[in-house]
Amino acid sequence: MTTLADTAIDPPRRFSLGTAIRRNPTIAFGGVLLAILVLVGVFAHLIAGDPLRLSPVNRLRPPSERWWFGTDQFGRDVFSRSVYGARVSLIVGISVAAISCVLGLLLGLVCGYFRRVDAIVMRVMDGIMAIPSILLAIALITLTRPGLTIVIIAIVIPEVPRIVRVVRAVVLSIRSQPYIESAIAGGTKNAKLLWRHVLPNTMAPLIVQGTYVCASAMLIEAGLSFLGAGVPPEVPSWGNIIAQGRTFFQIAPWTILIPGAFLALTVLAVNLLGDGLRDRLDPRLARRL
Repeated sequence: MTTLADTAIDPPRRFSLGTAIRRNPTIAFGGVLLAILVLVGVFAHLIAGDPLRLSPVNRLRPPSERWWFGTDQFGRDVFSRSVYGARVSLIVGISVAAISCVLGLLLGLVCGYFRRVDAIVMRVMDGIMAIPSILLAIALITLTRPGLTIVIIAIVIPEVPRIVRVVRAVVLSIRSQPYIESAIAGGTKNAKLLWRHVLPNTMAPLIVQGTYVCASAMLIEAGLSFLGAGVPPEVPSWGNIIAQGRTFFQIAPWTILIPGAFLALTVLAVNLLGDGLRDRLDPRLARRL
């Protein structure tokens, strides 16, 4: 038997990457820039040398043909360290975005669709959001042993409530539609409604929000590493490199400017990709393109 919910919505318009790039070059620019940075991080061992190799004789050398981005106070190649730092930032950003989106999607669907659970879960989410994310991450890291996994978990916890609120708002809007209420009155199972009609409508805002979470996670990781509460000092990350070079900024500004430029380009690429996807996936904005 076909219910009203099965026929009330037209099938969603298929997303064409080629069309999206032609209509919105921001997606192409942000995507290409991000792809280049991802390749740099993946193939860092082929592009750069040993980031931990010490050479006291060559300490604080300016950029040259031998040292493309100069050396730091220990004679380590800033180019190698910056390239390897891309791995840490991208792993943290992508992992935090993926985990936060999965957890936020599940909690948001439950809160938005089942009203009895909404009040309890959302009060917990509001409590987490009341604490500054950087302070919450520092508190969690100080209670455990510093490491990449702990950094990811510490950043995921304050980011999940933001995803939950976005998904919950979309689900509440869909839940109040007449065809959903008619389907519920007709005996359509909740699992079927969630899978076929509610979940697809949450994908567009979830993807866009995920890109912003990715960019925010990379900035938080860099801030934690700068404060000494992130990954261990022996692991090259842009935050660690900037923190170790801040003392020598006046005589060797490249030790801070180079990793800072890498971080800025990566965050810019992710944000541009997110803006382009938002313009393409939002029906109200897509009509103007």
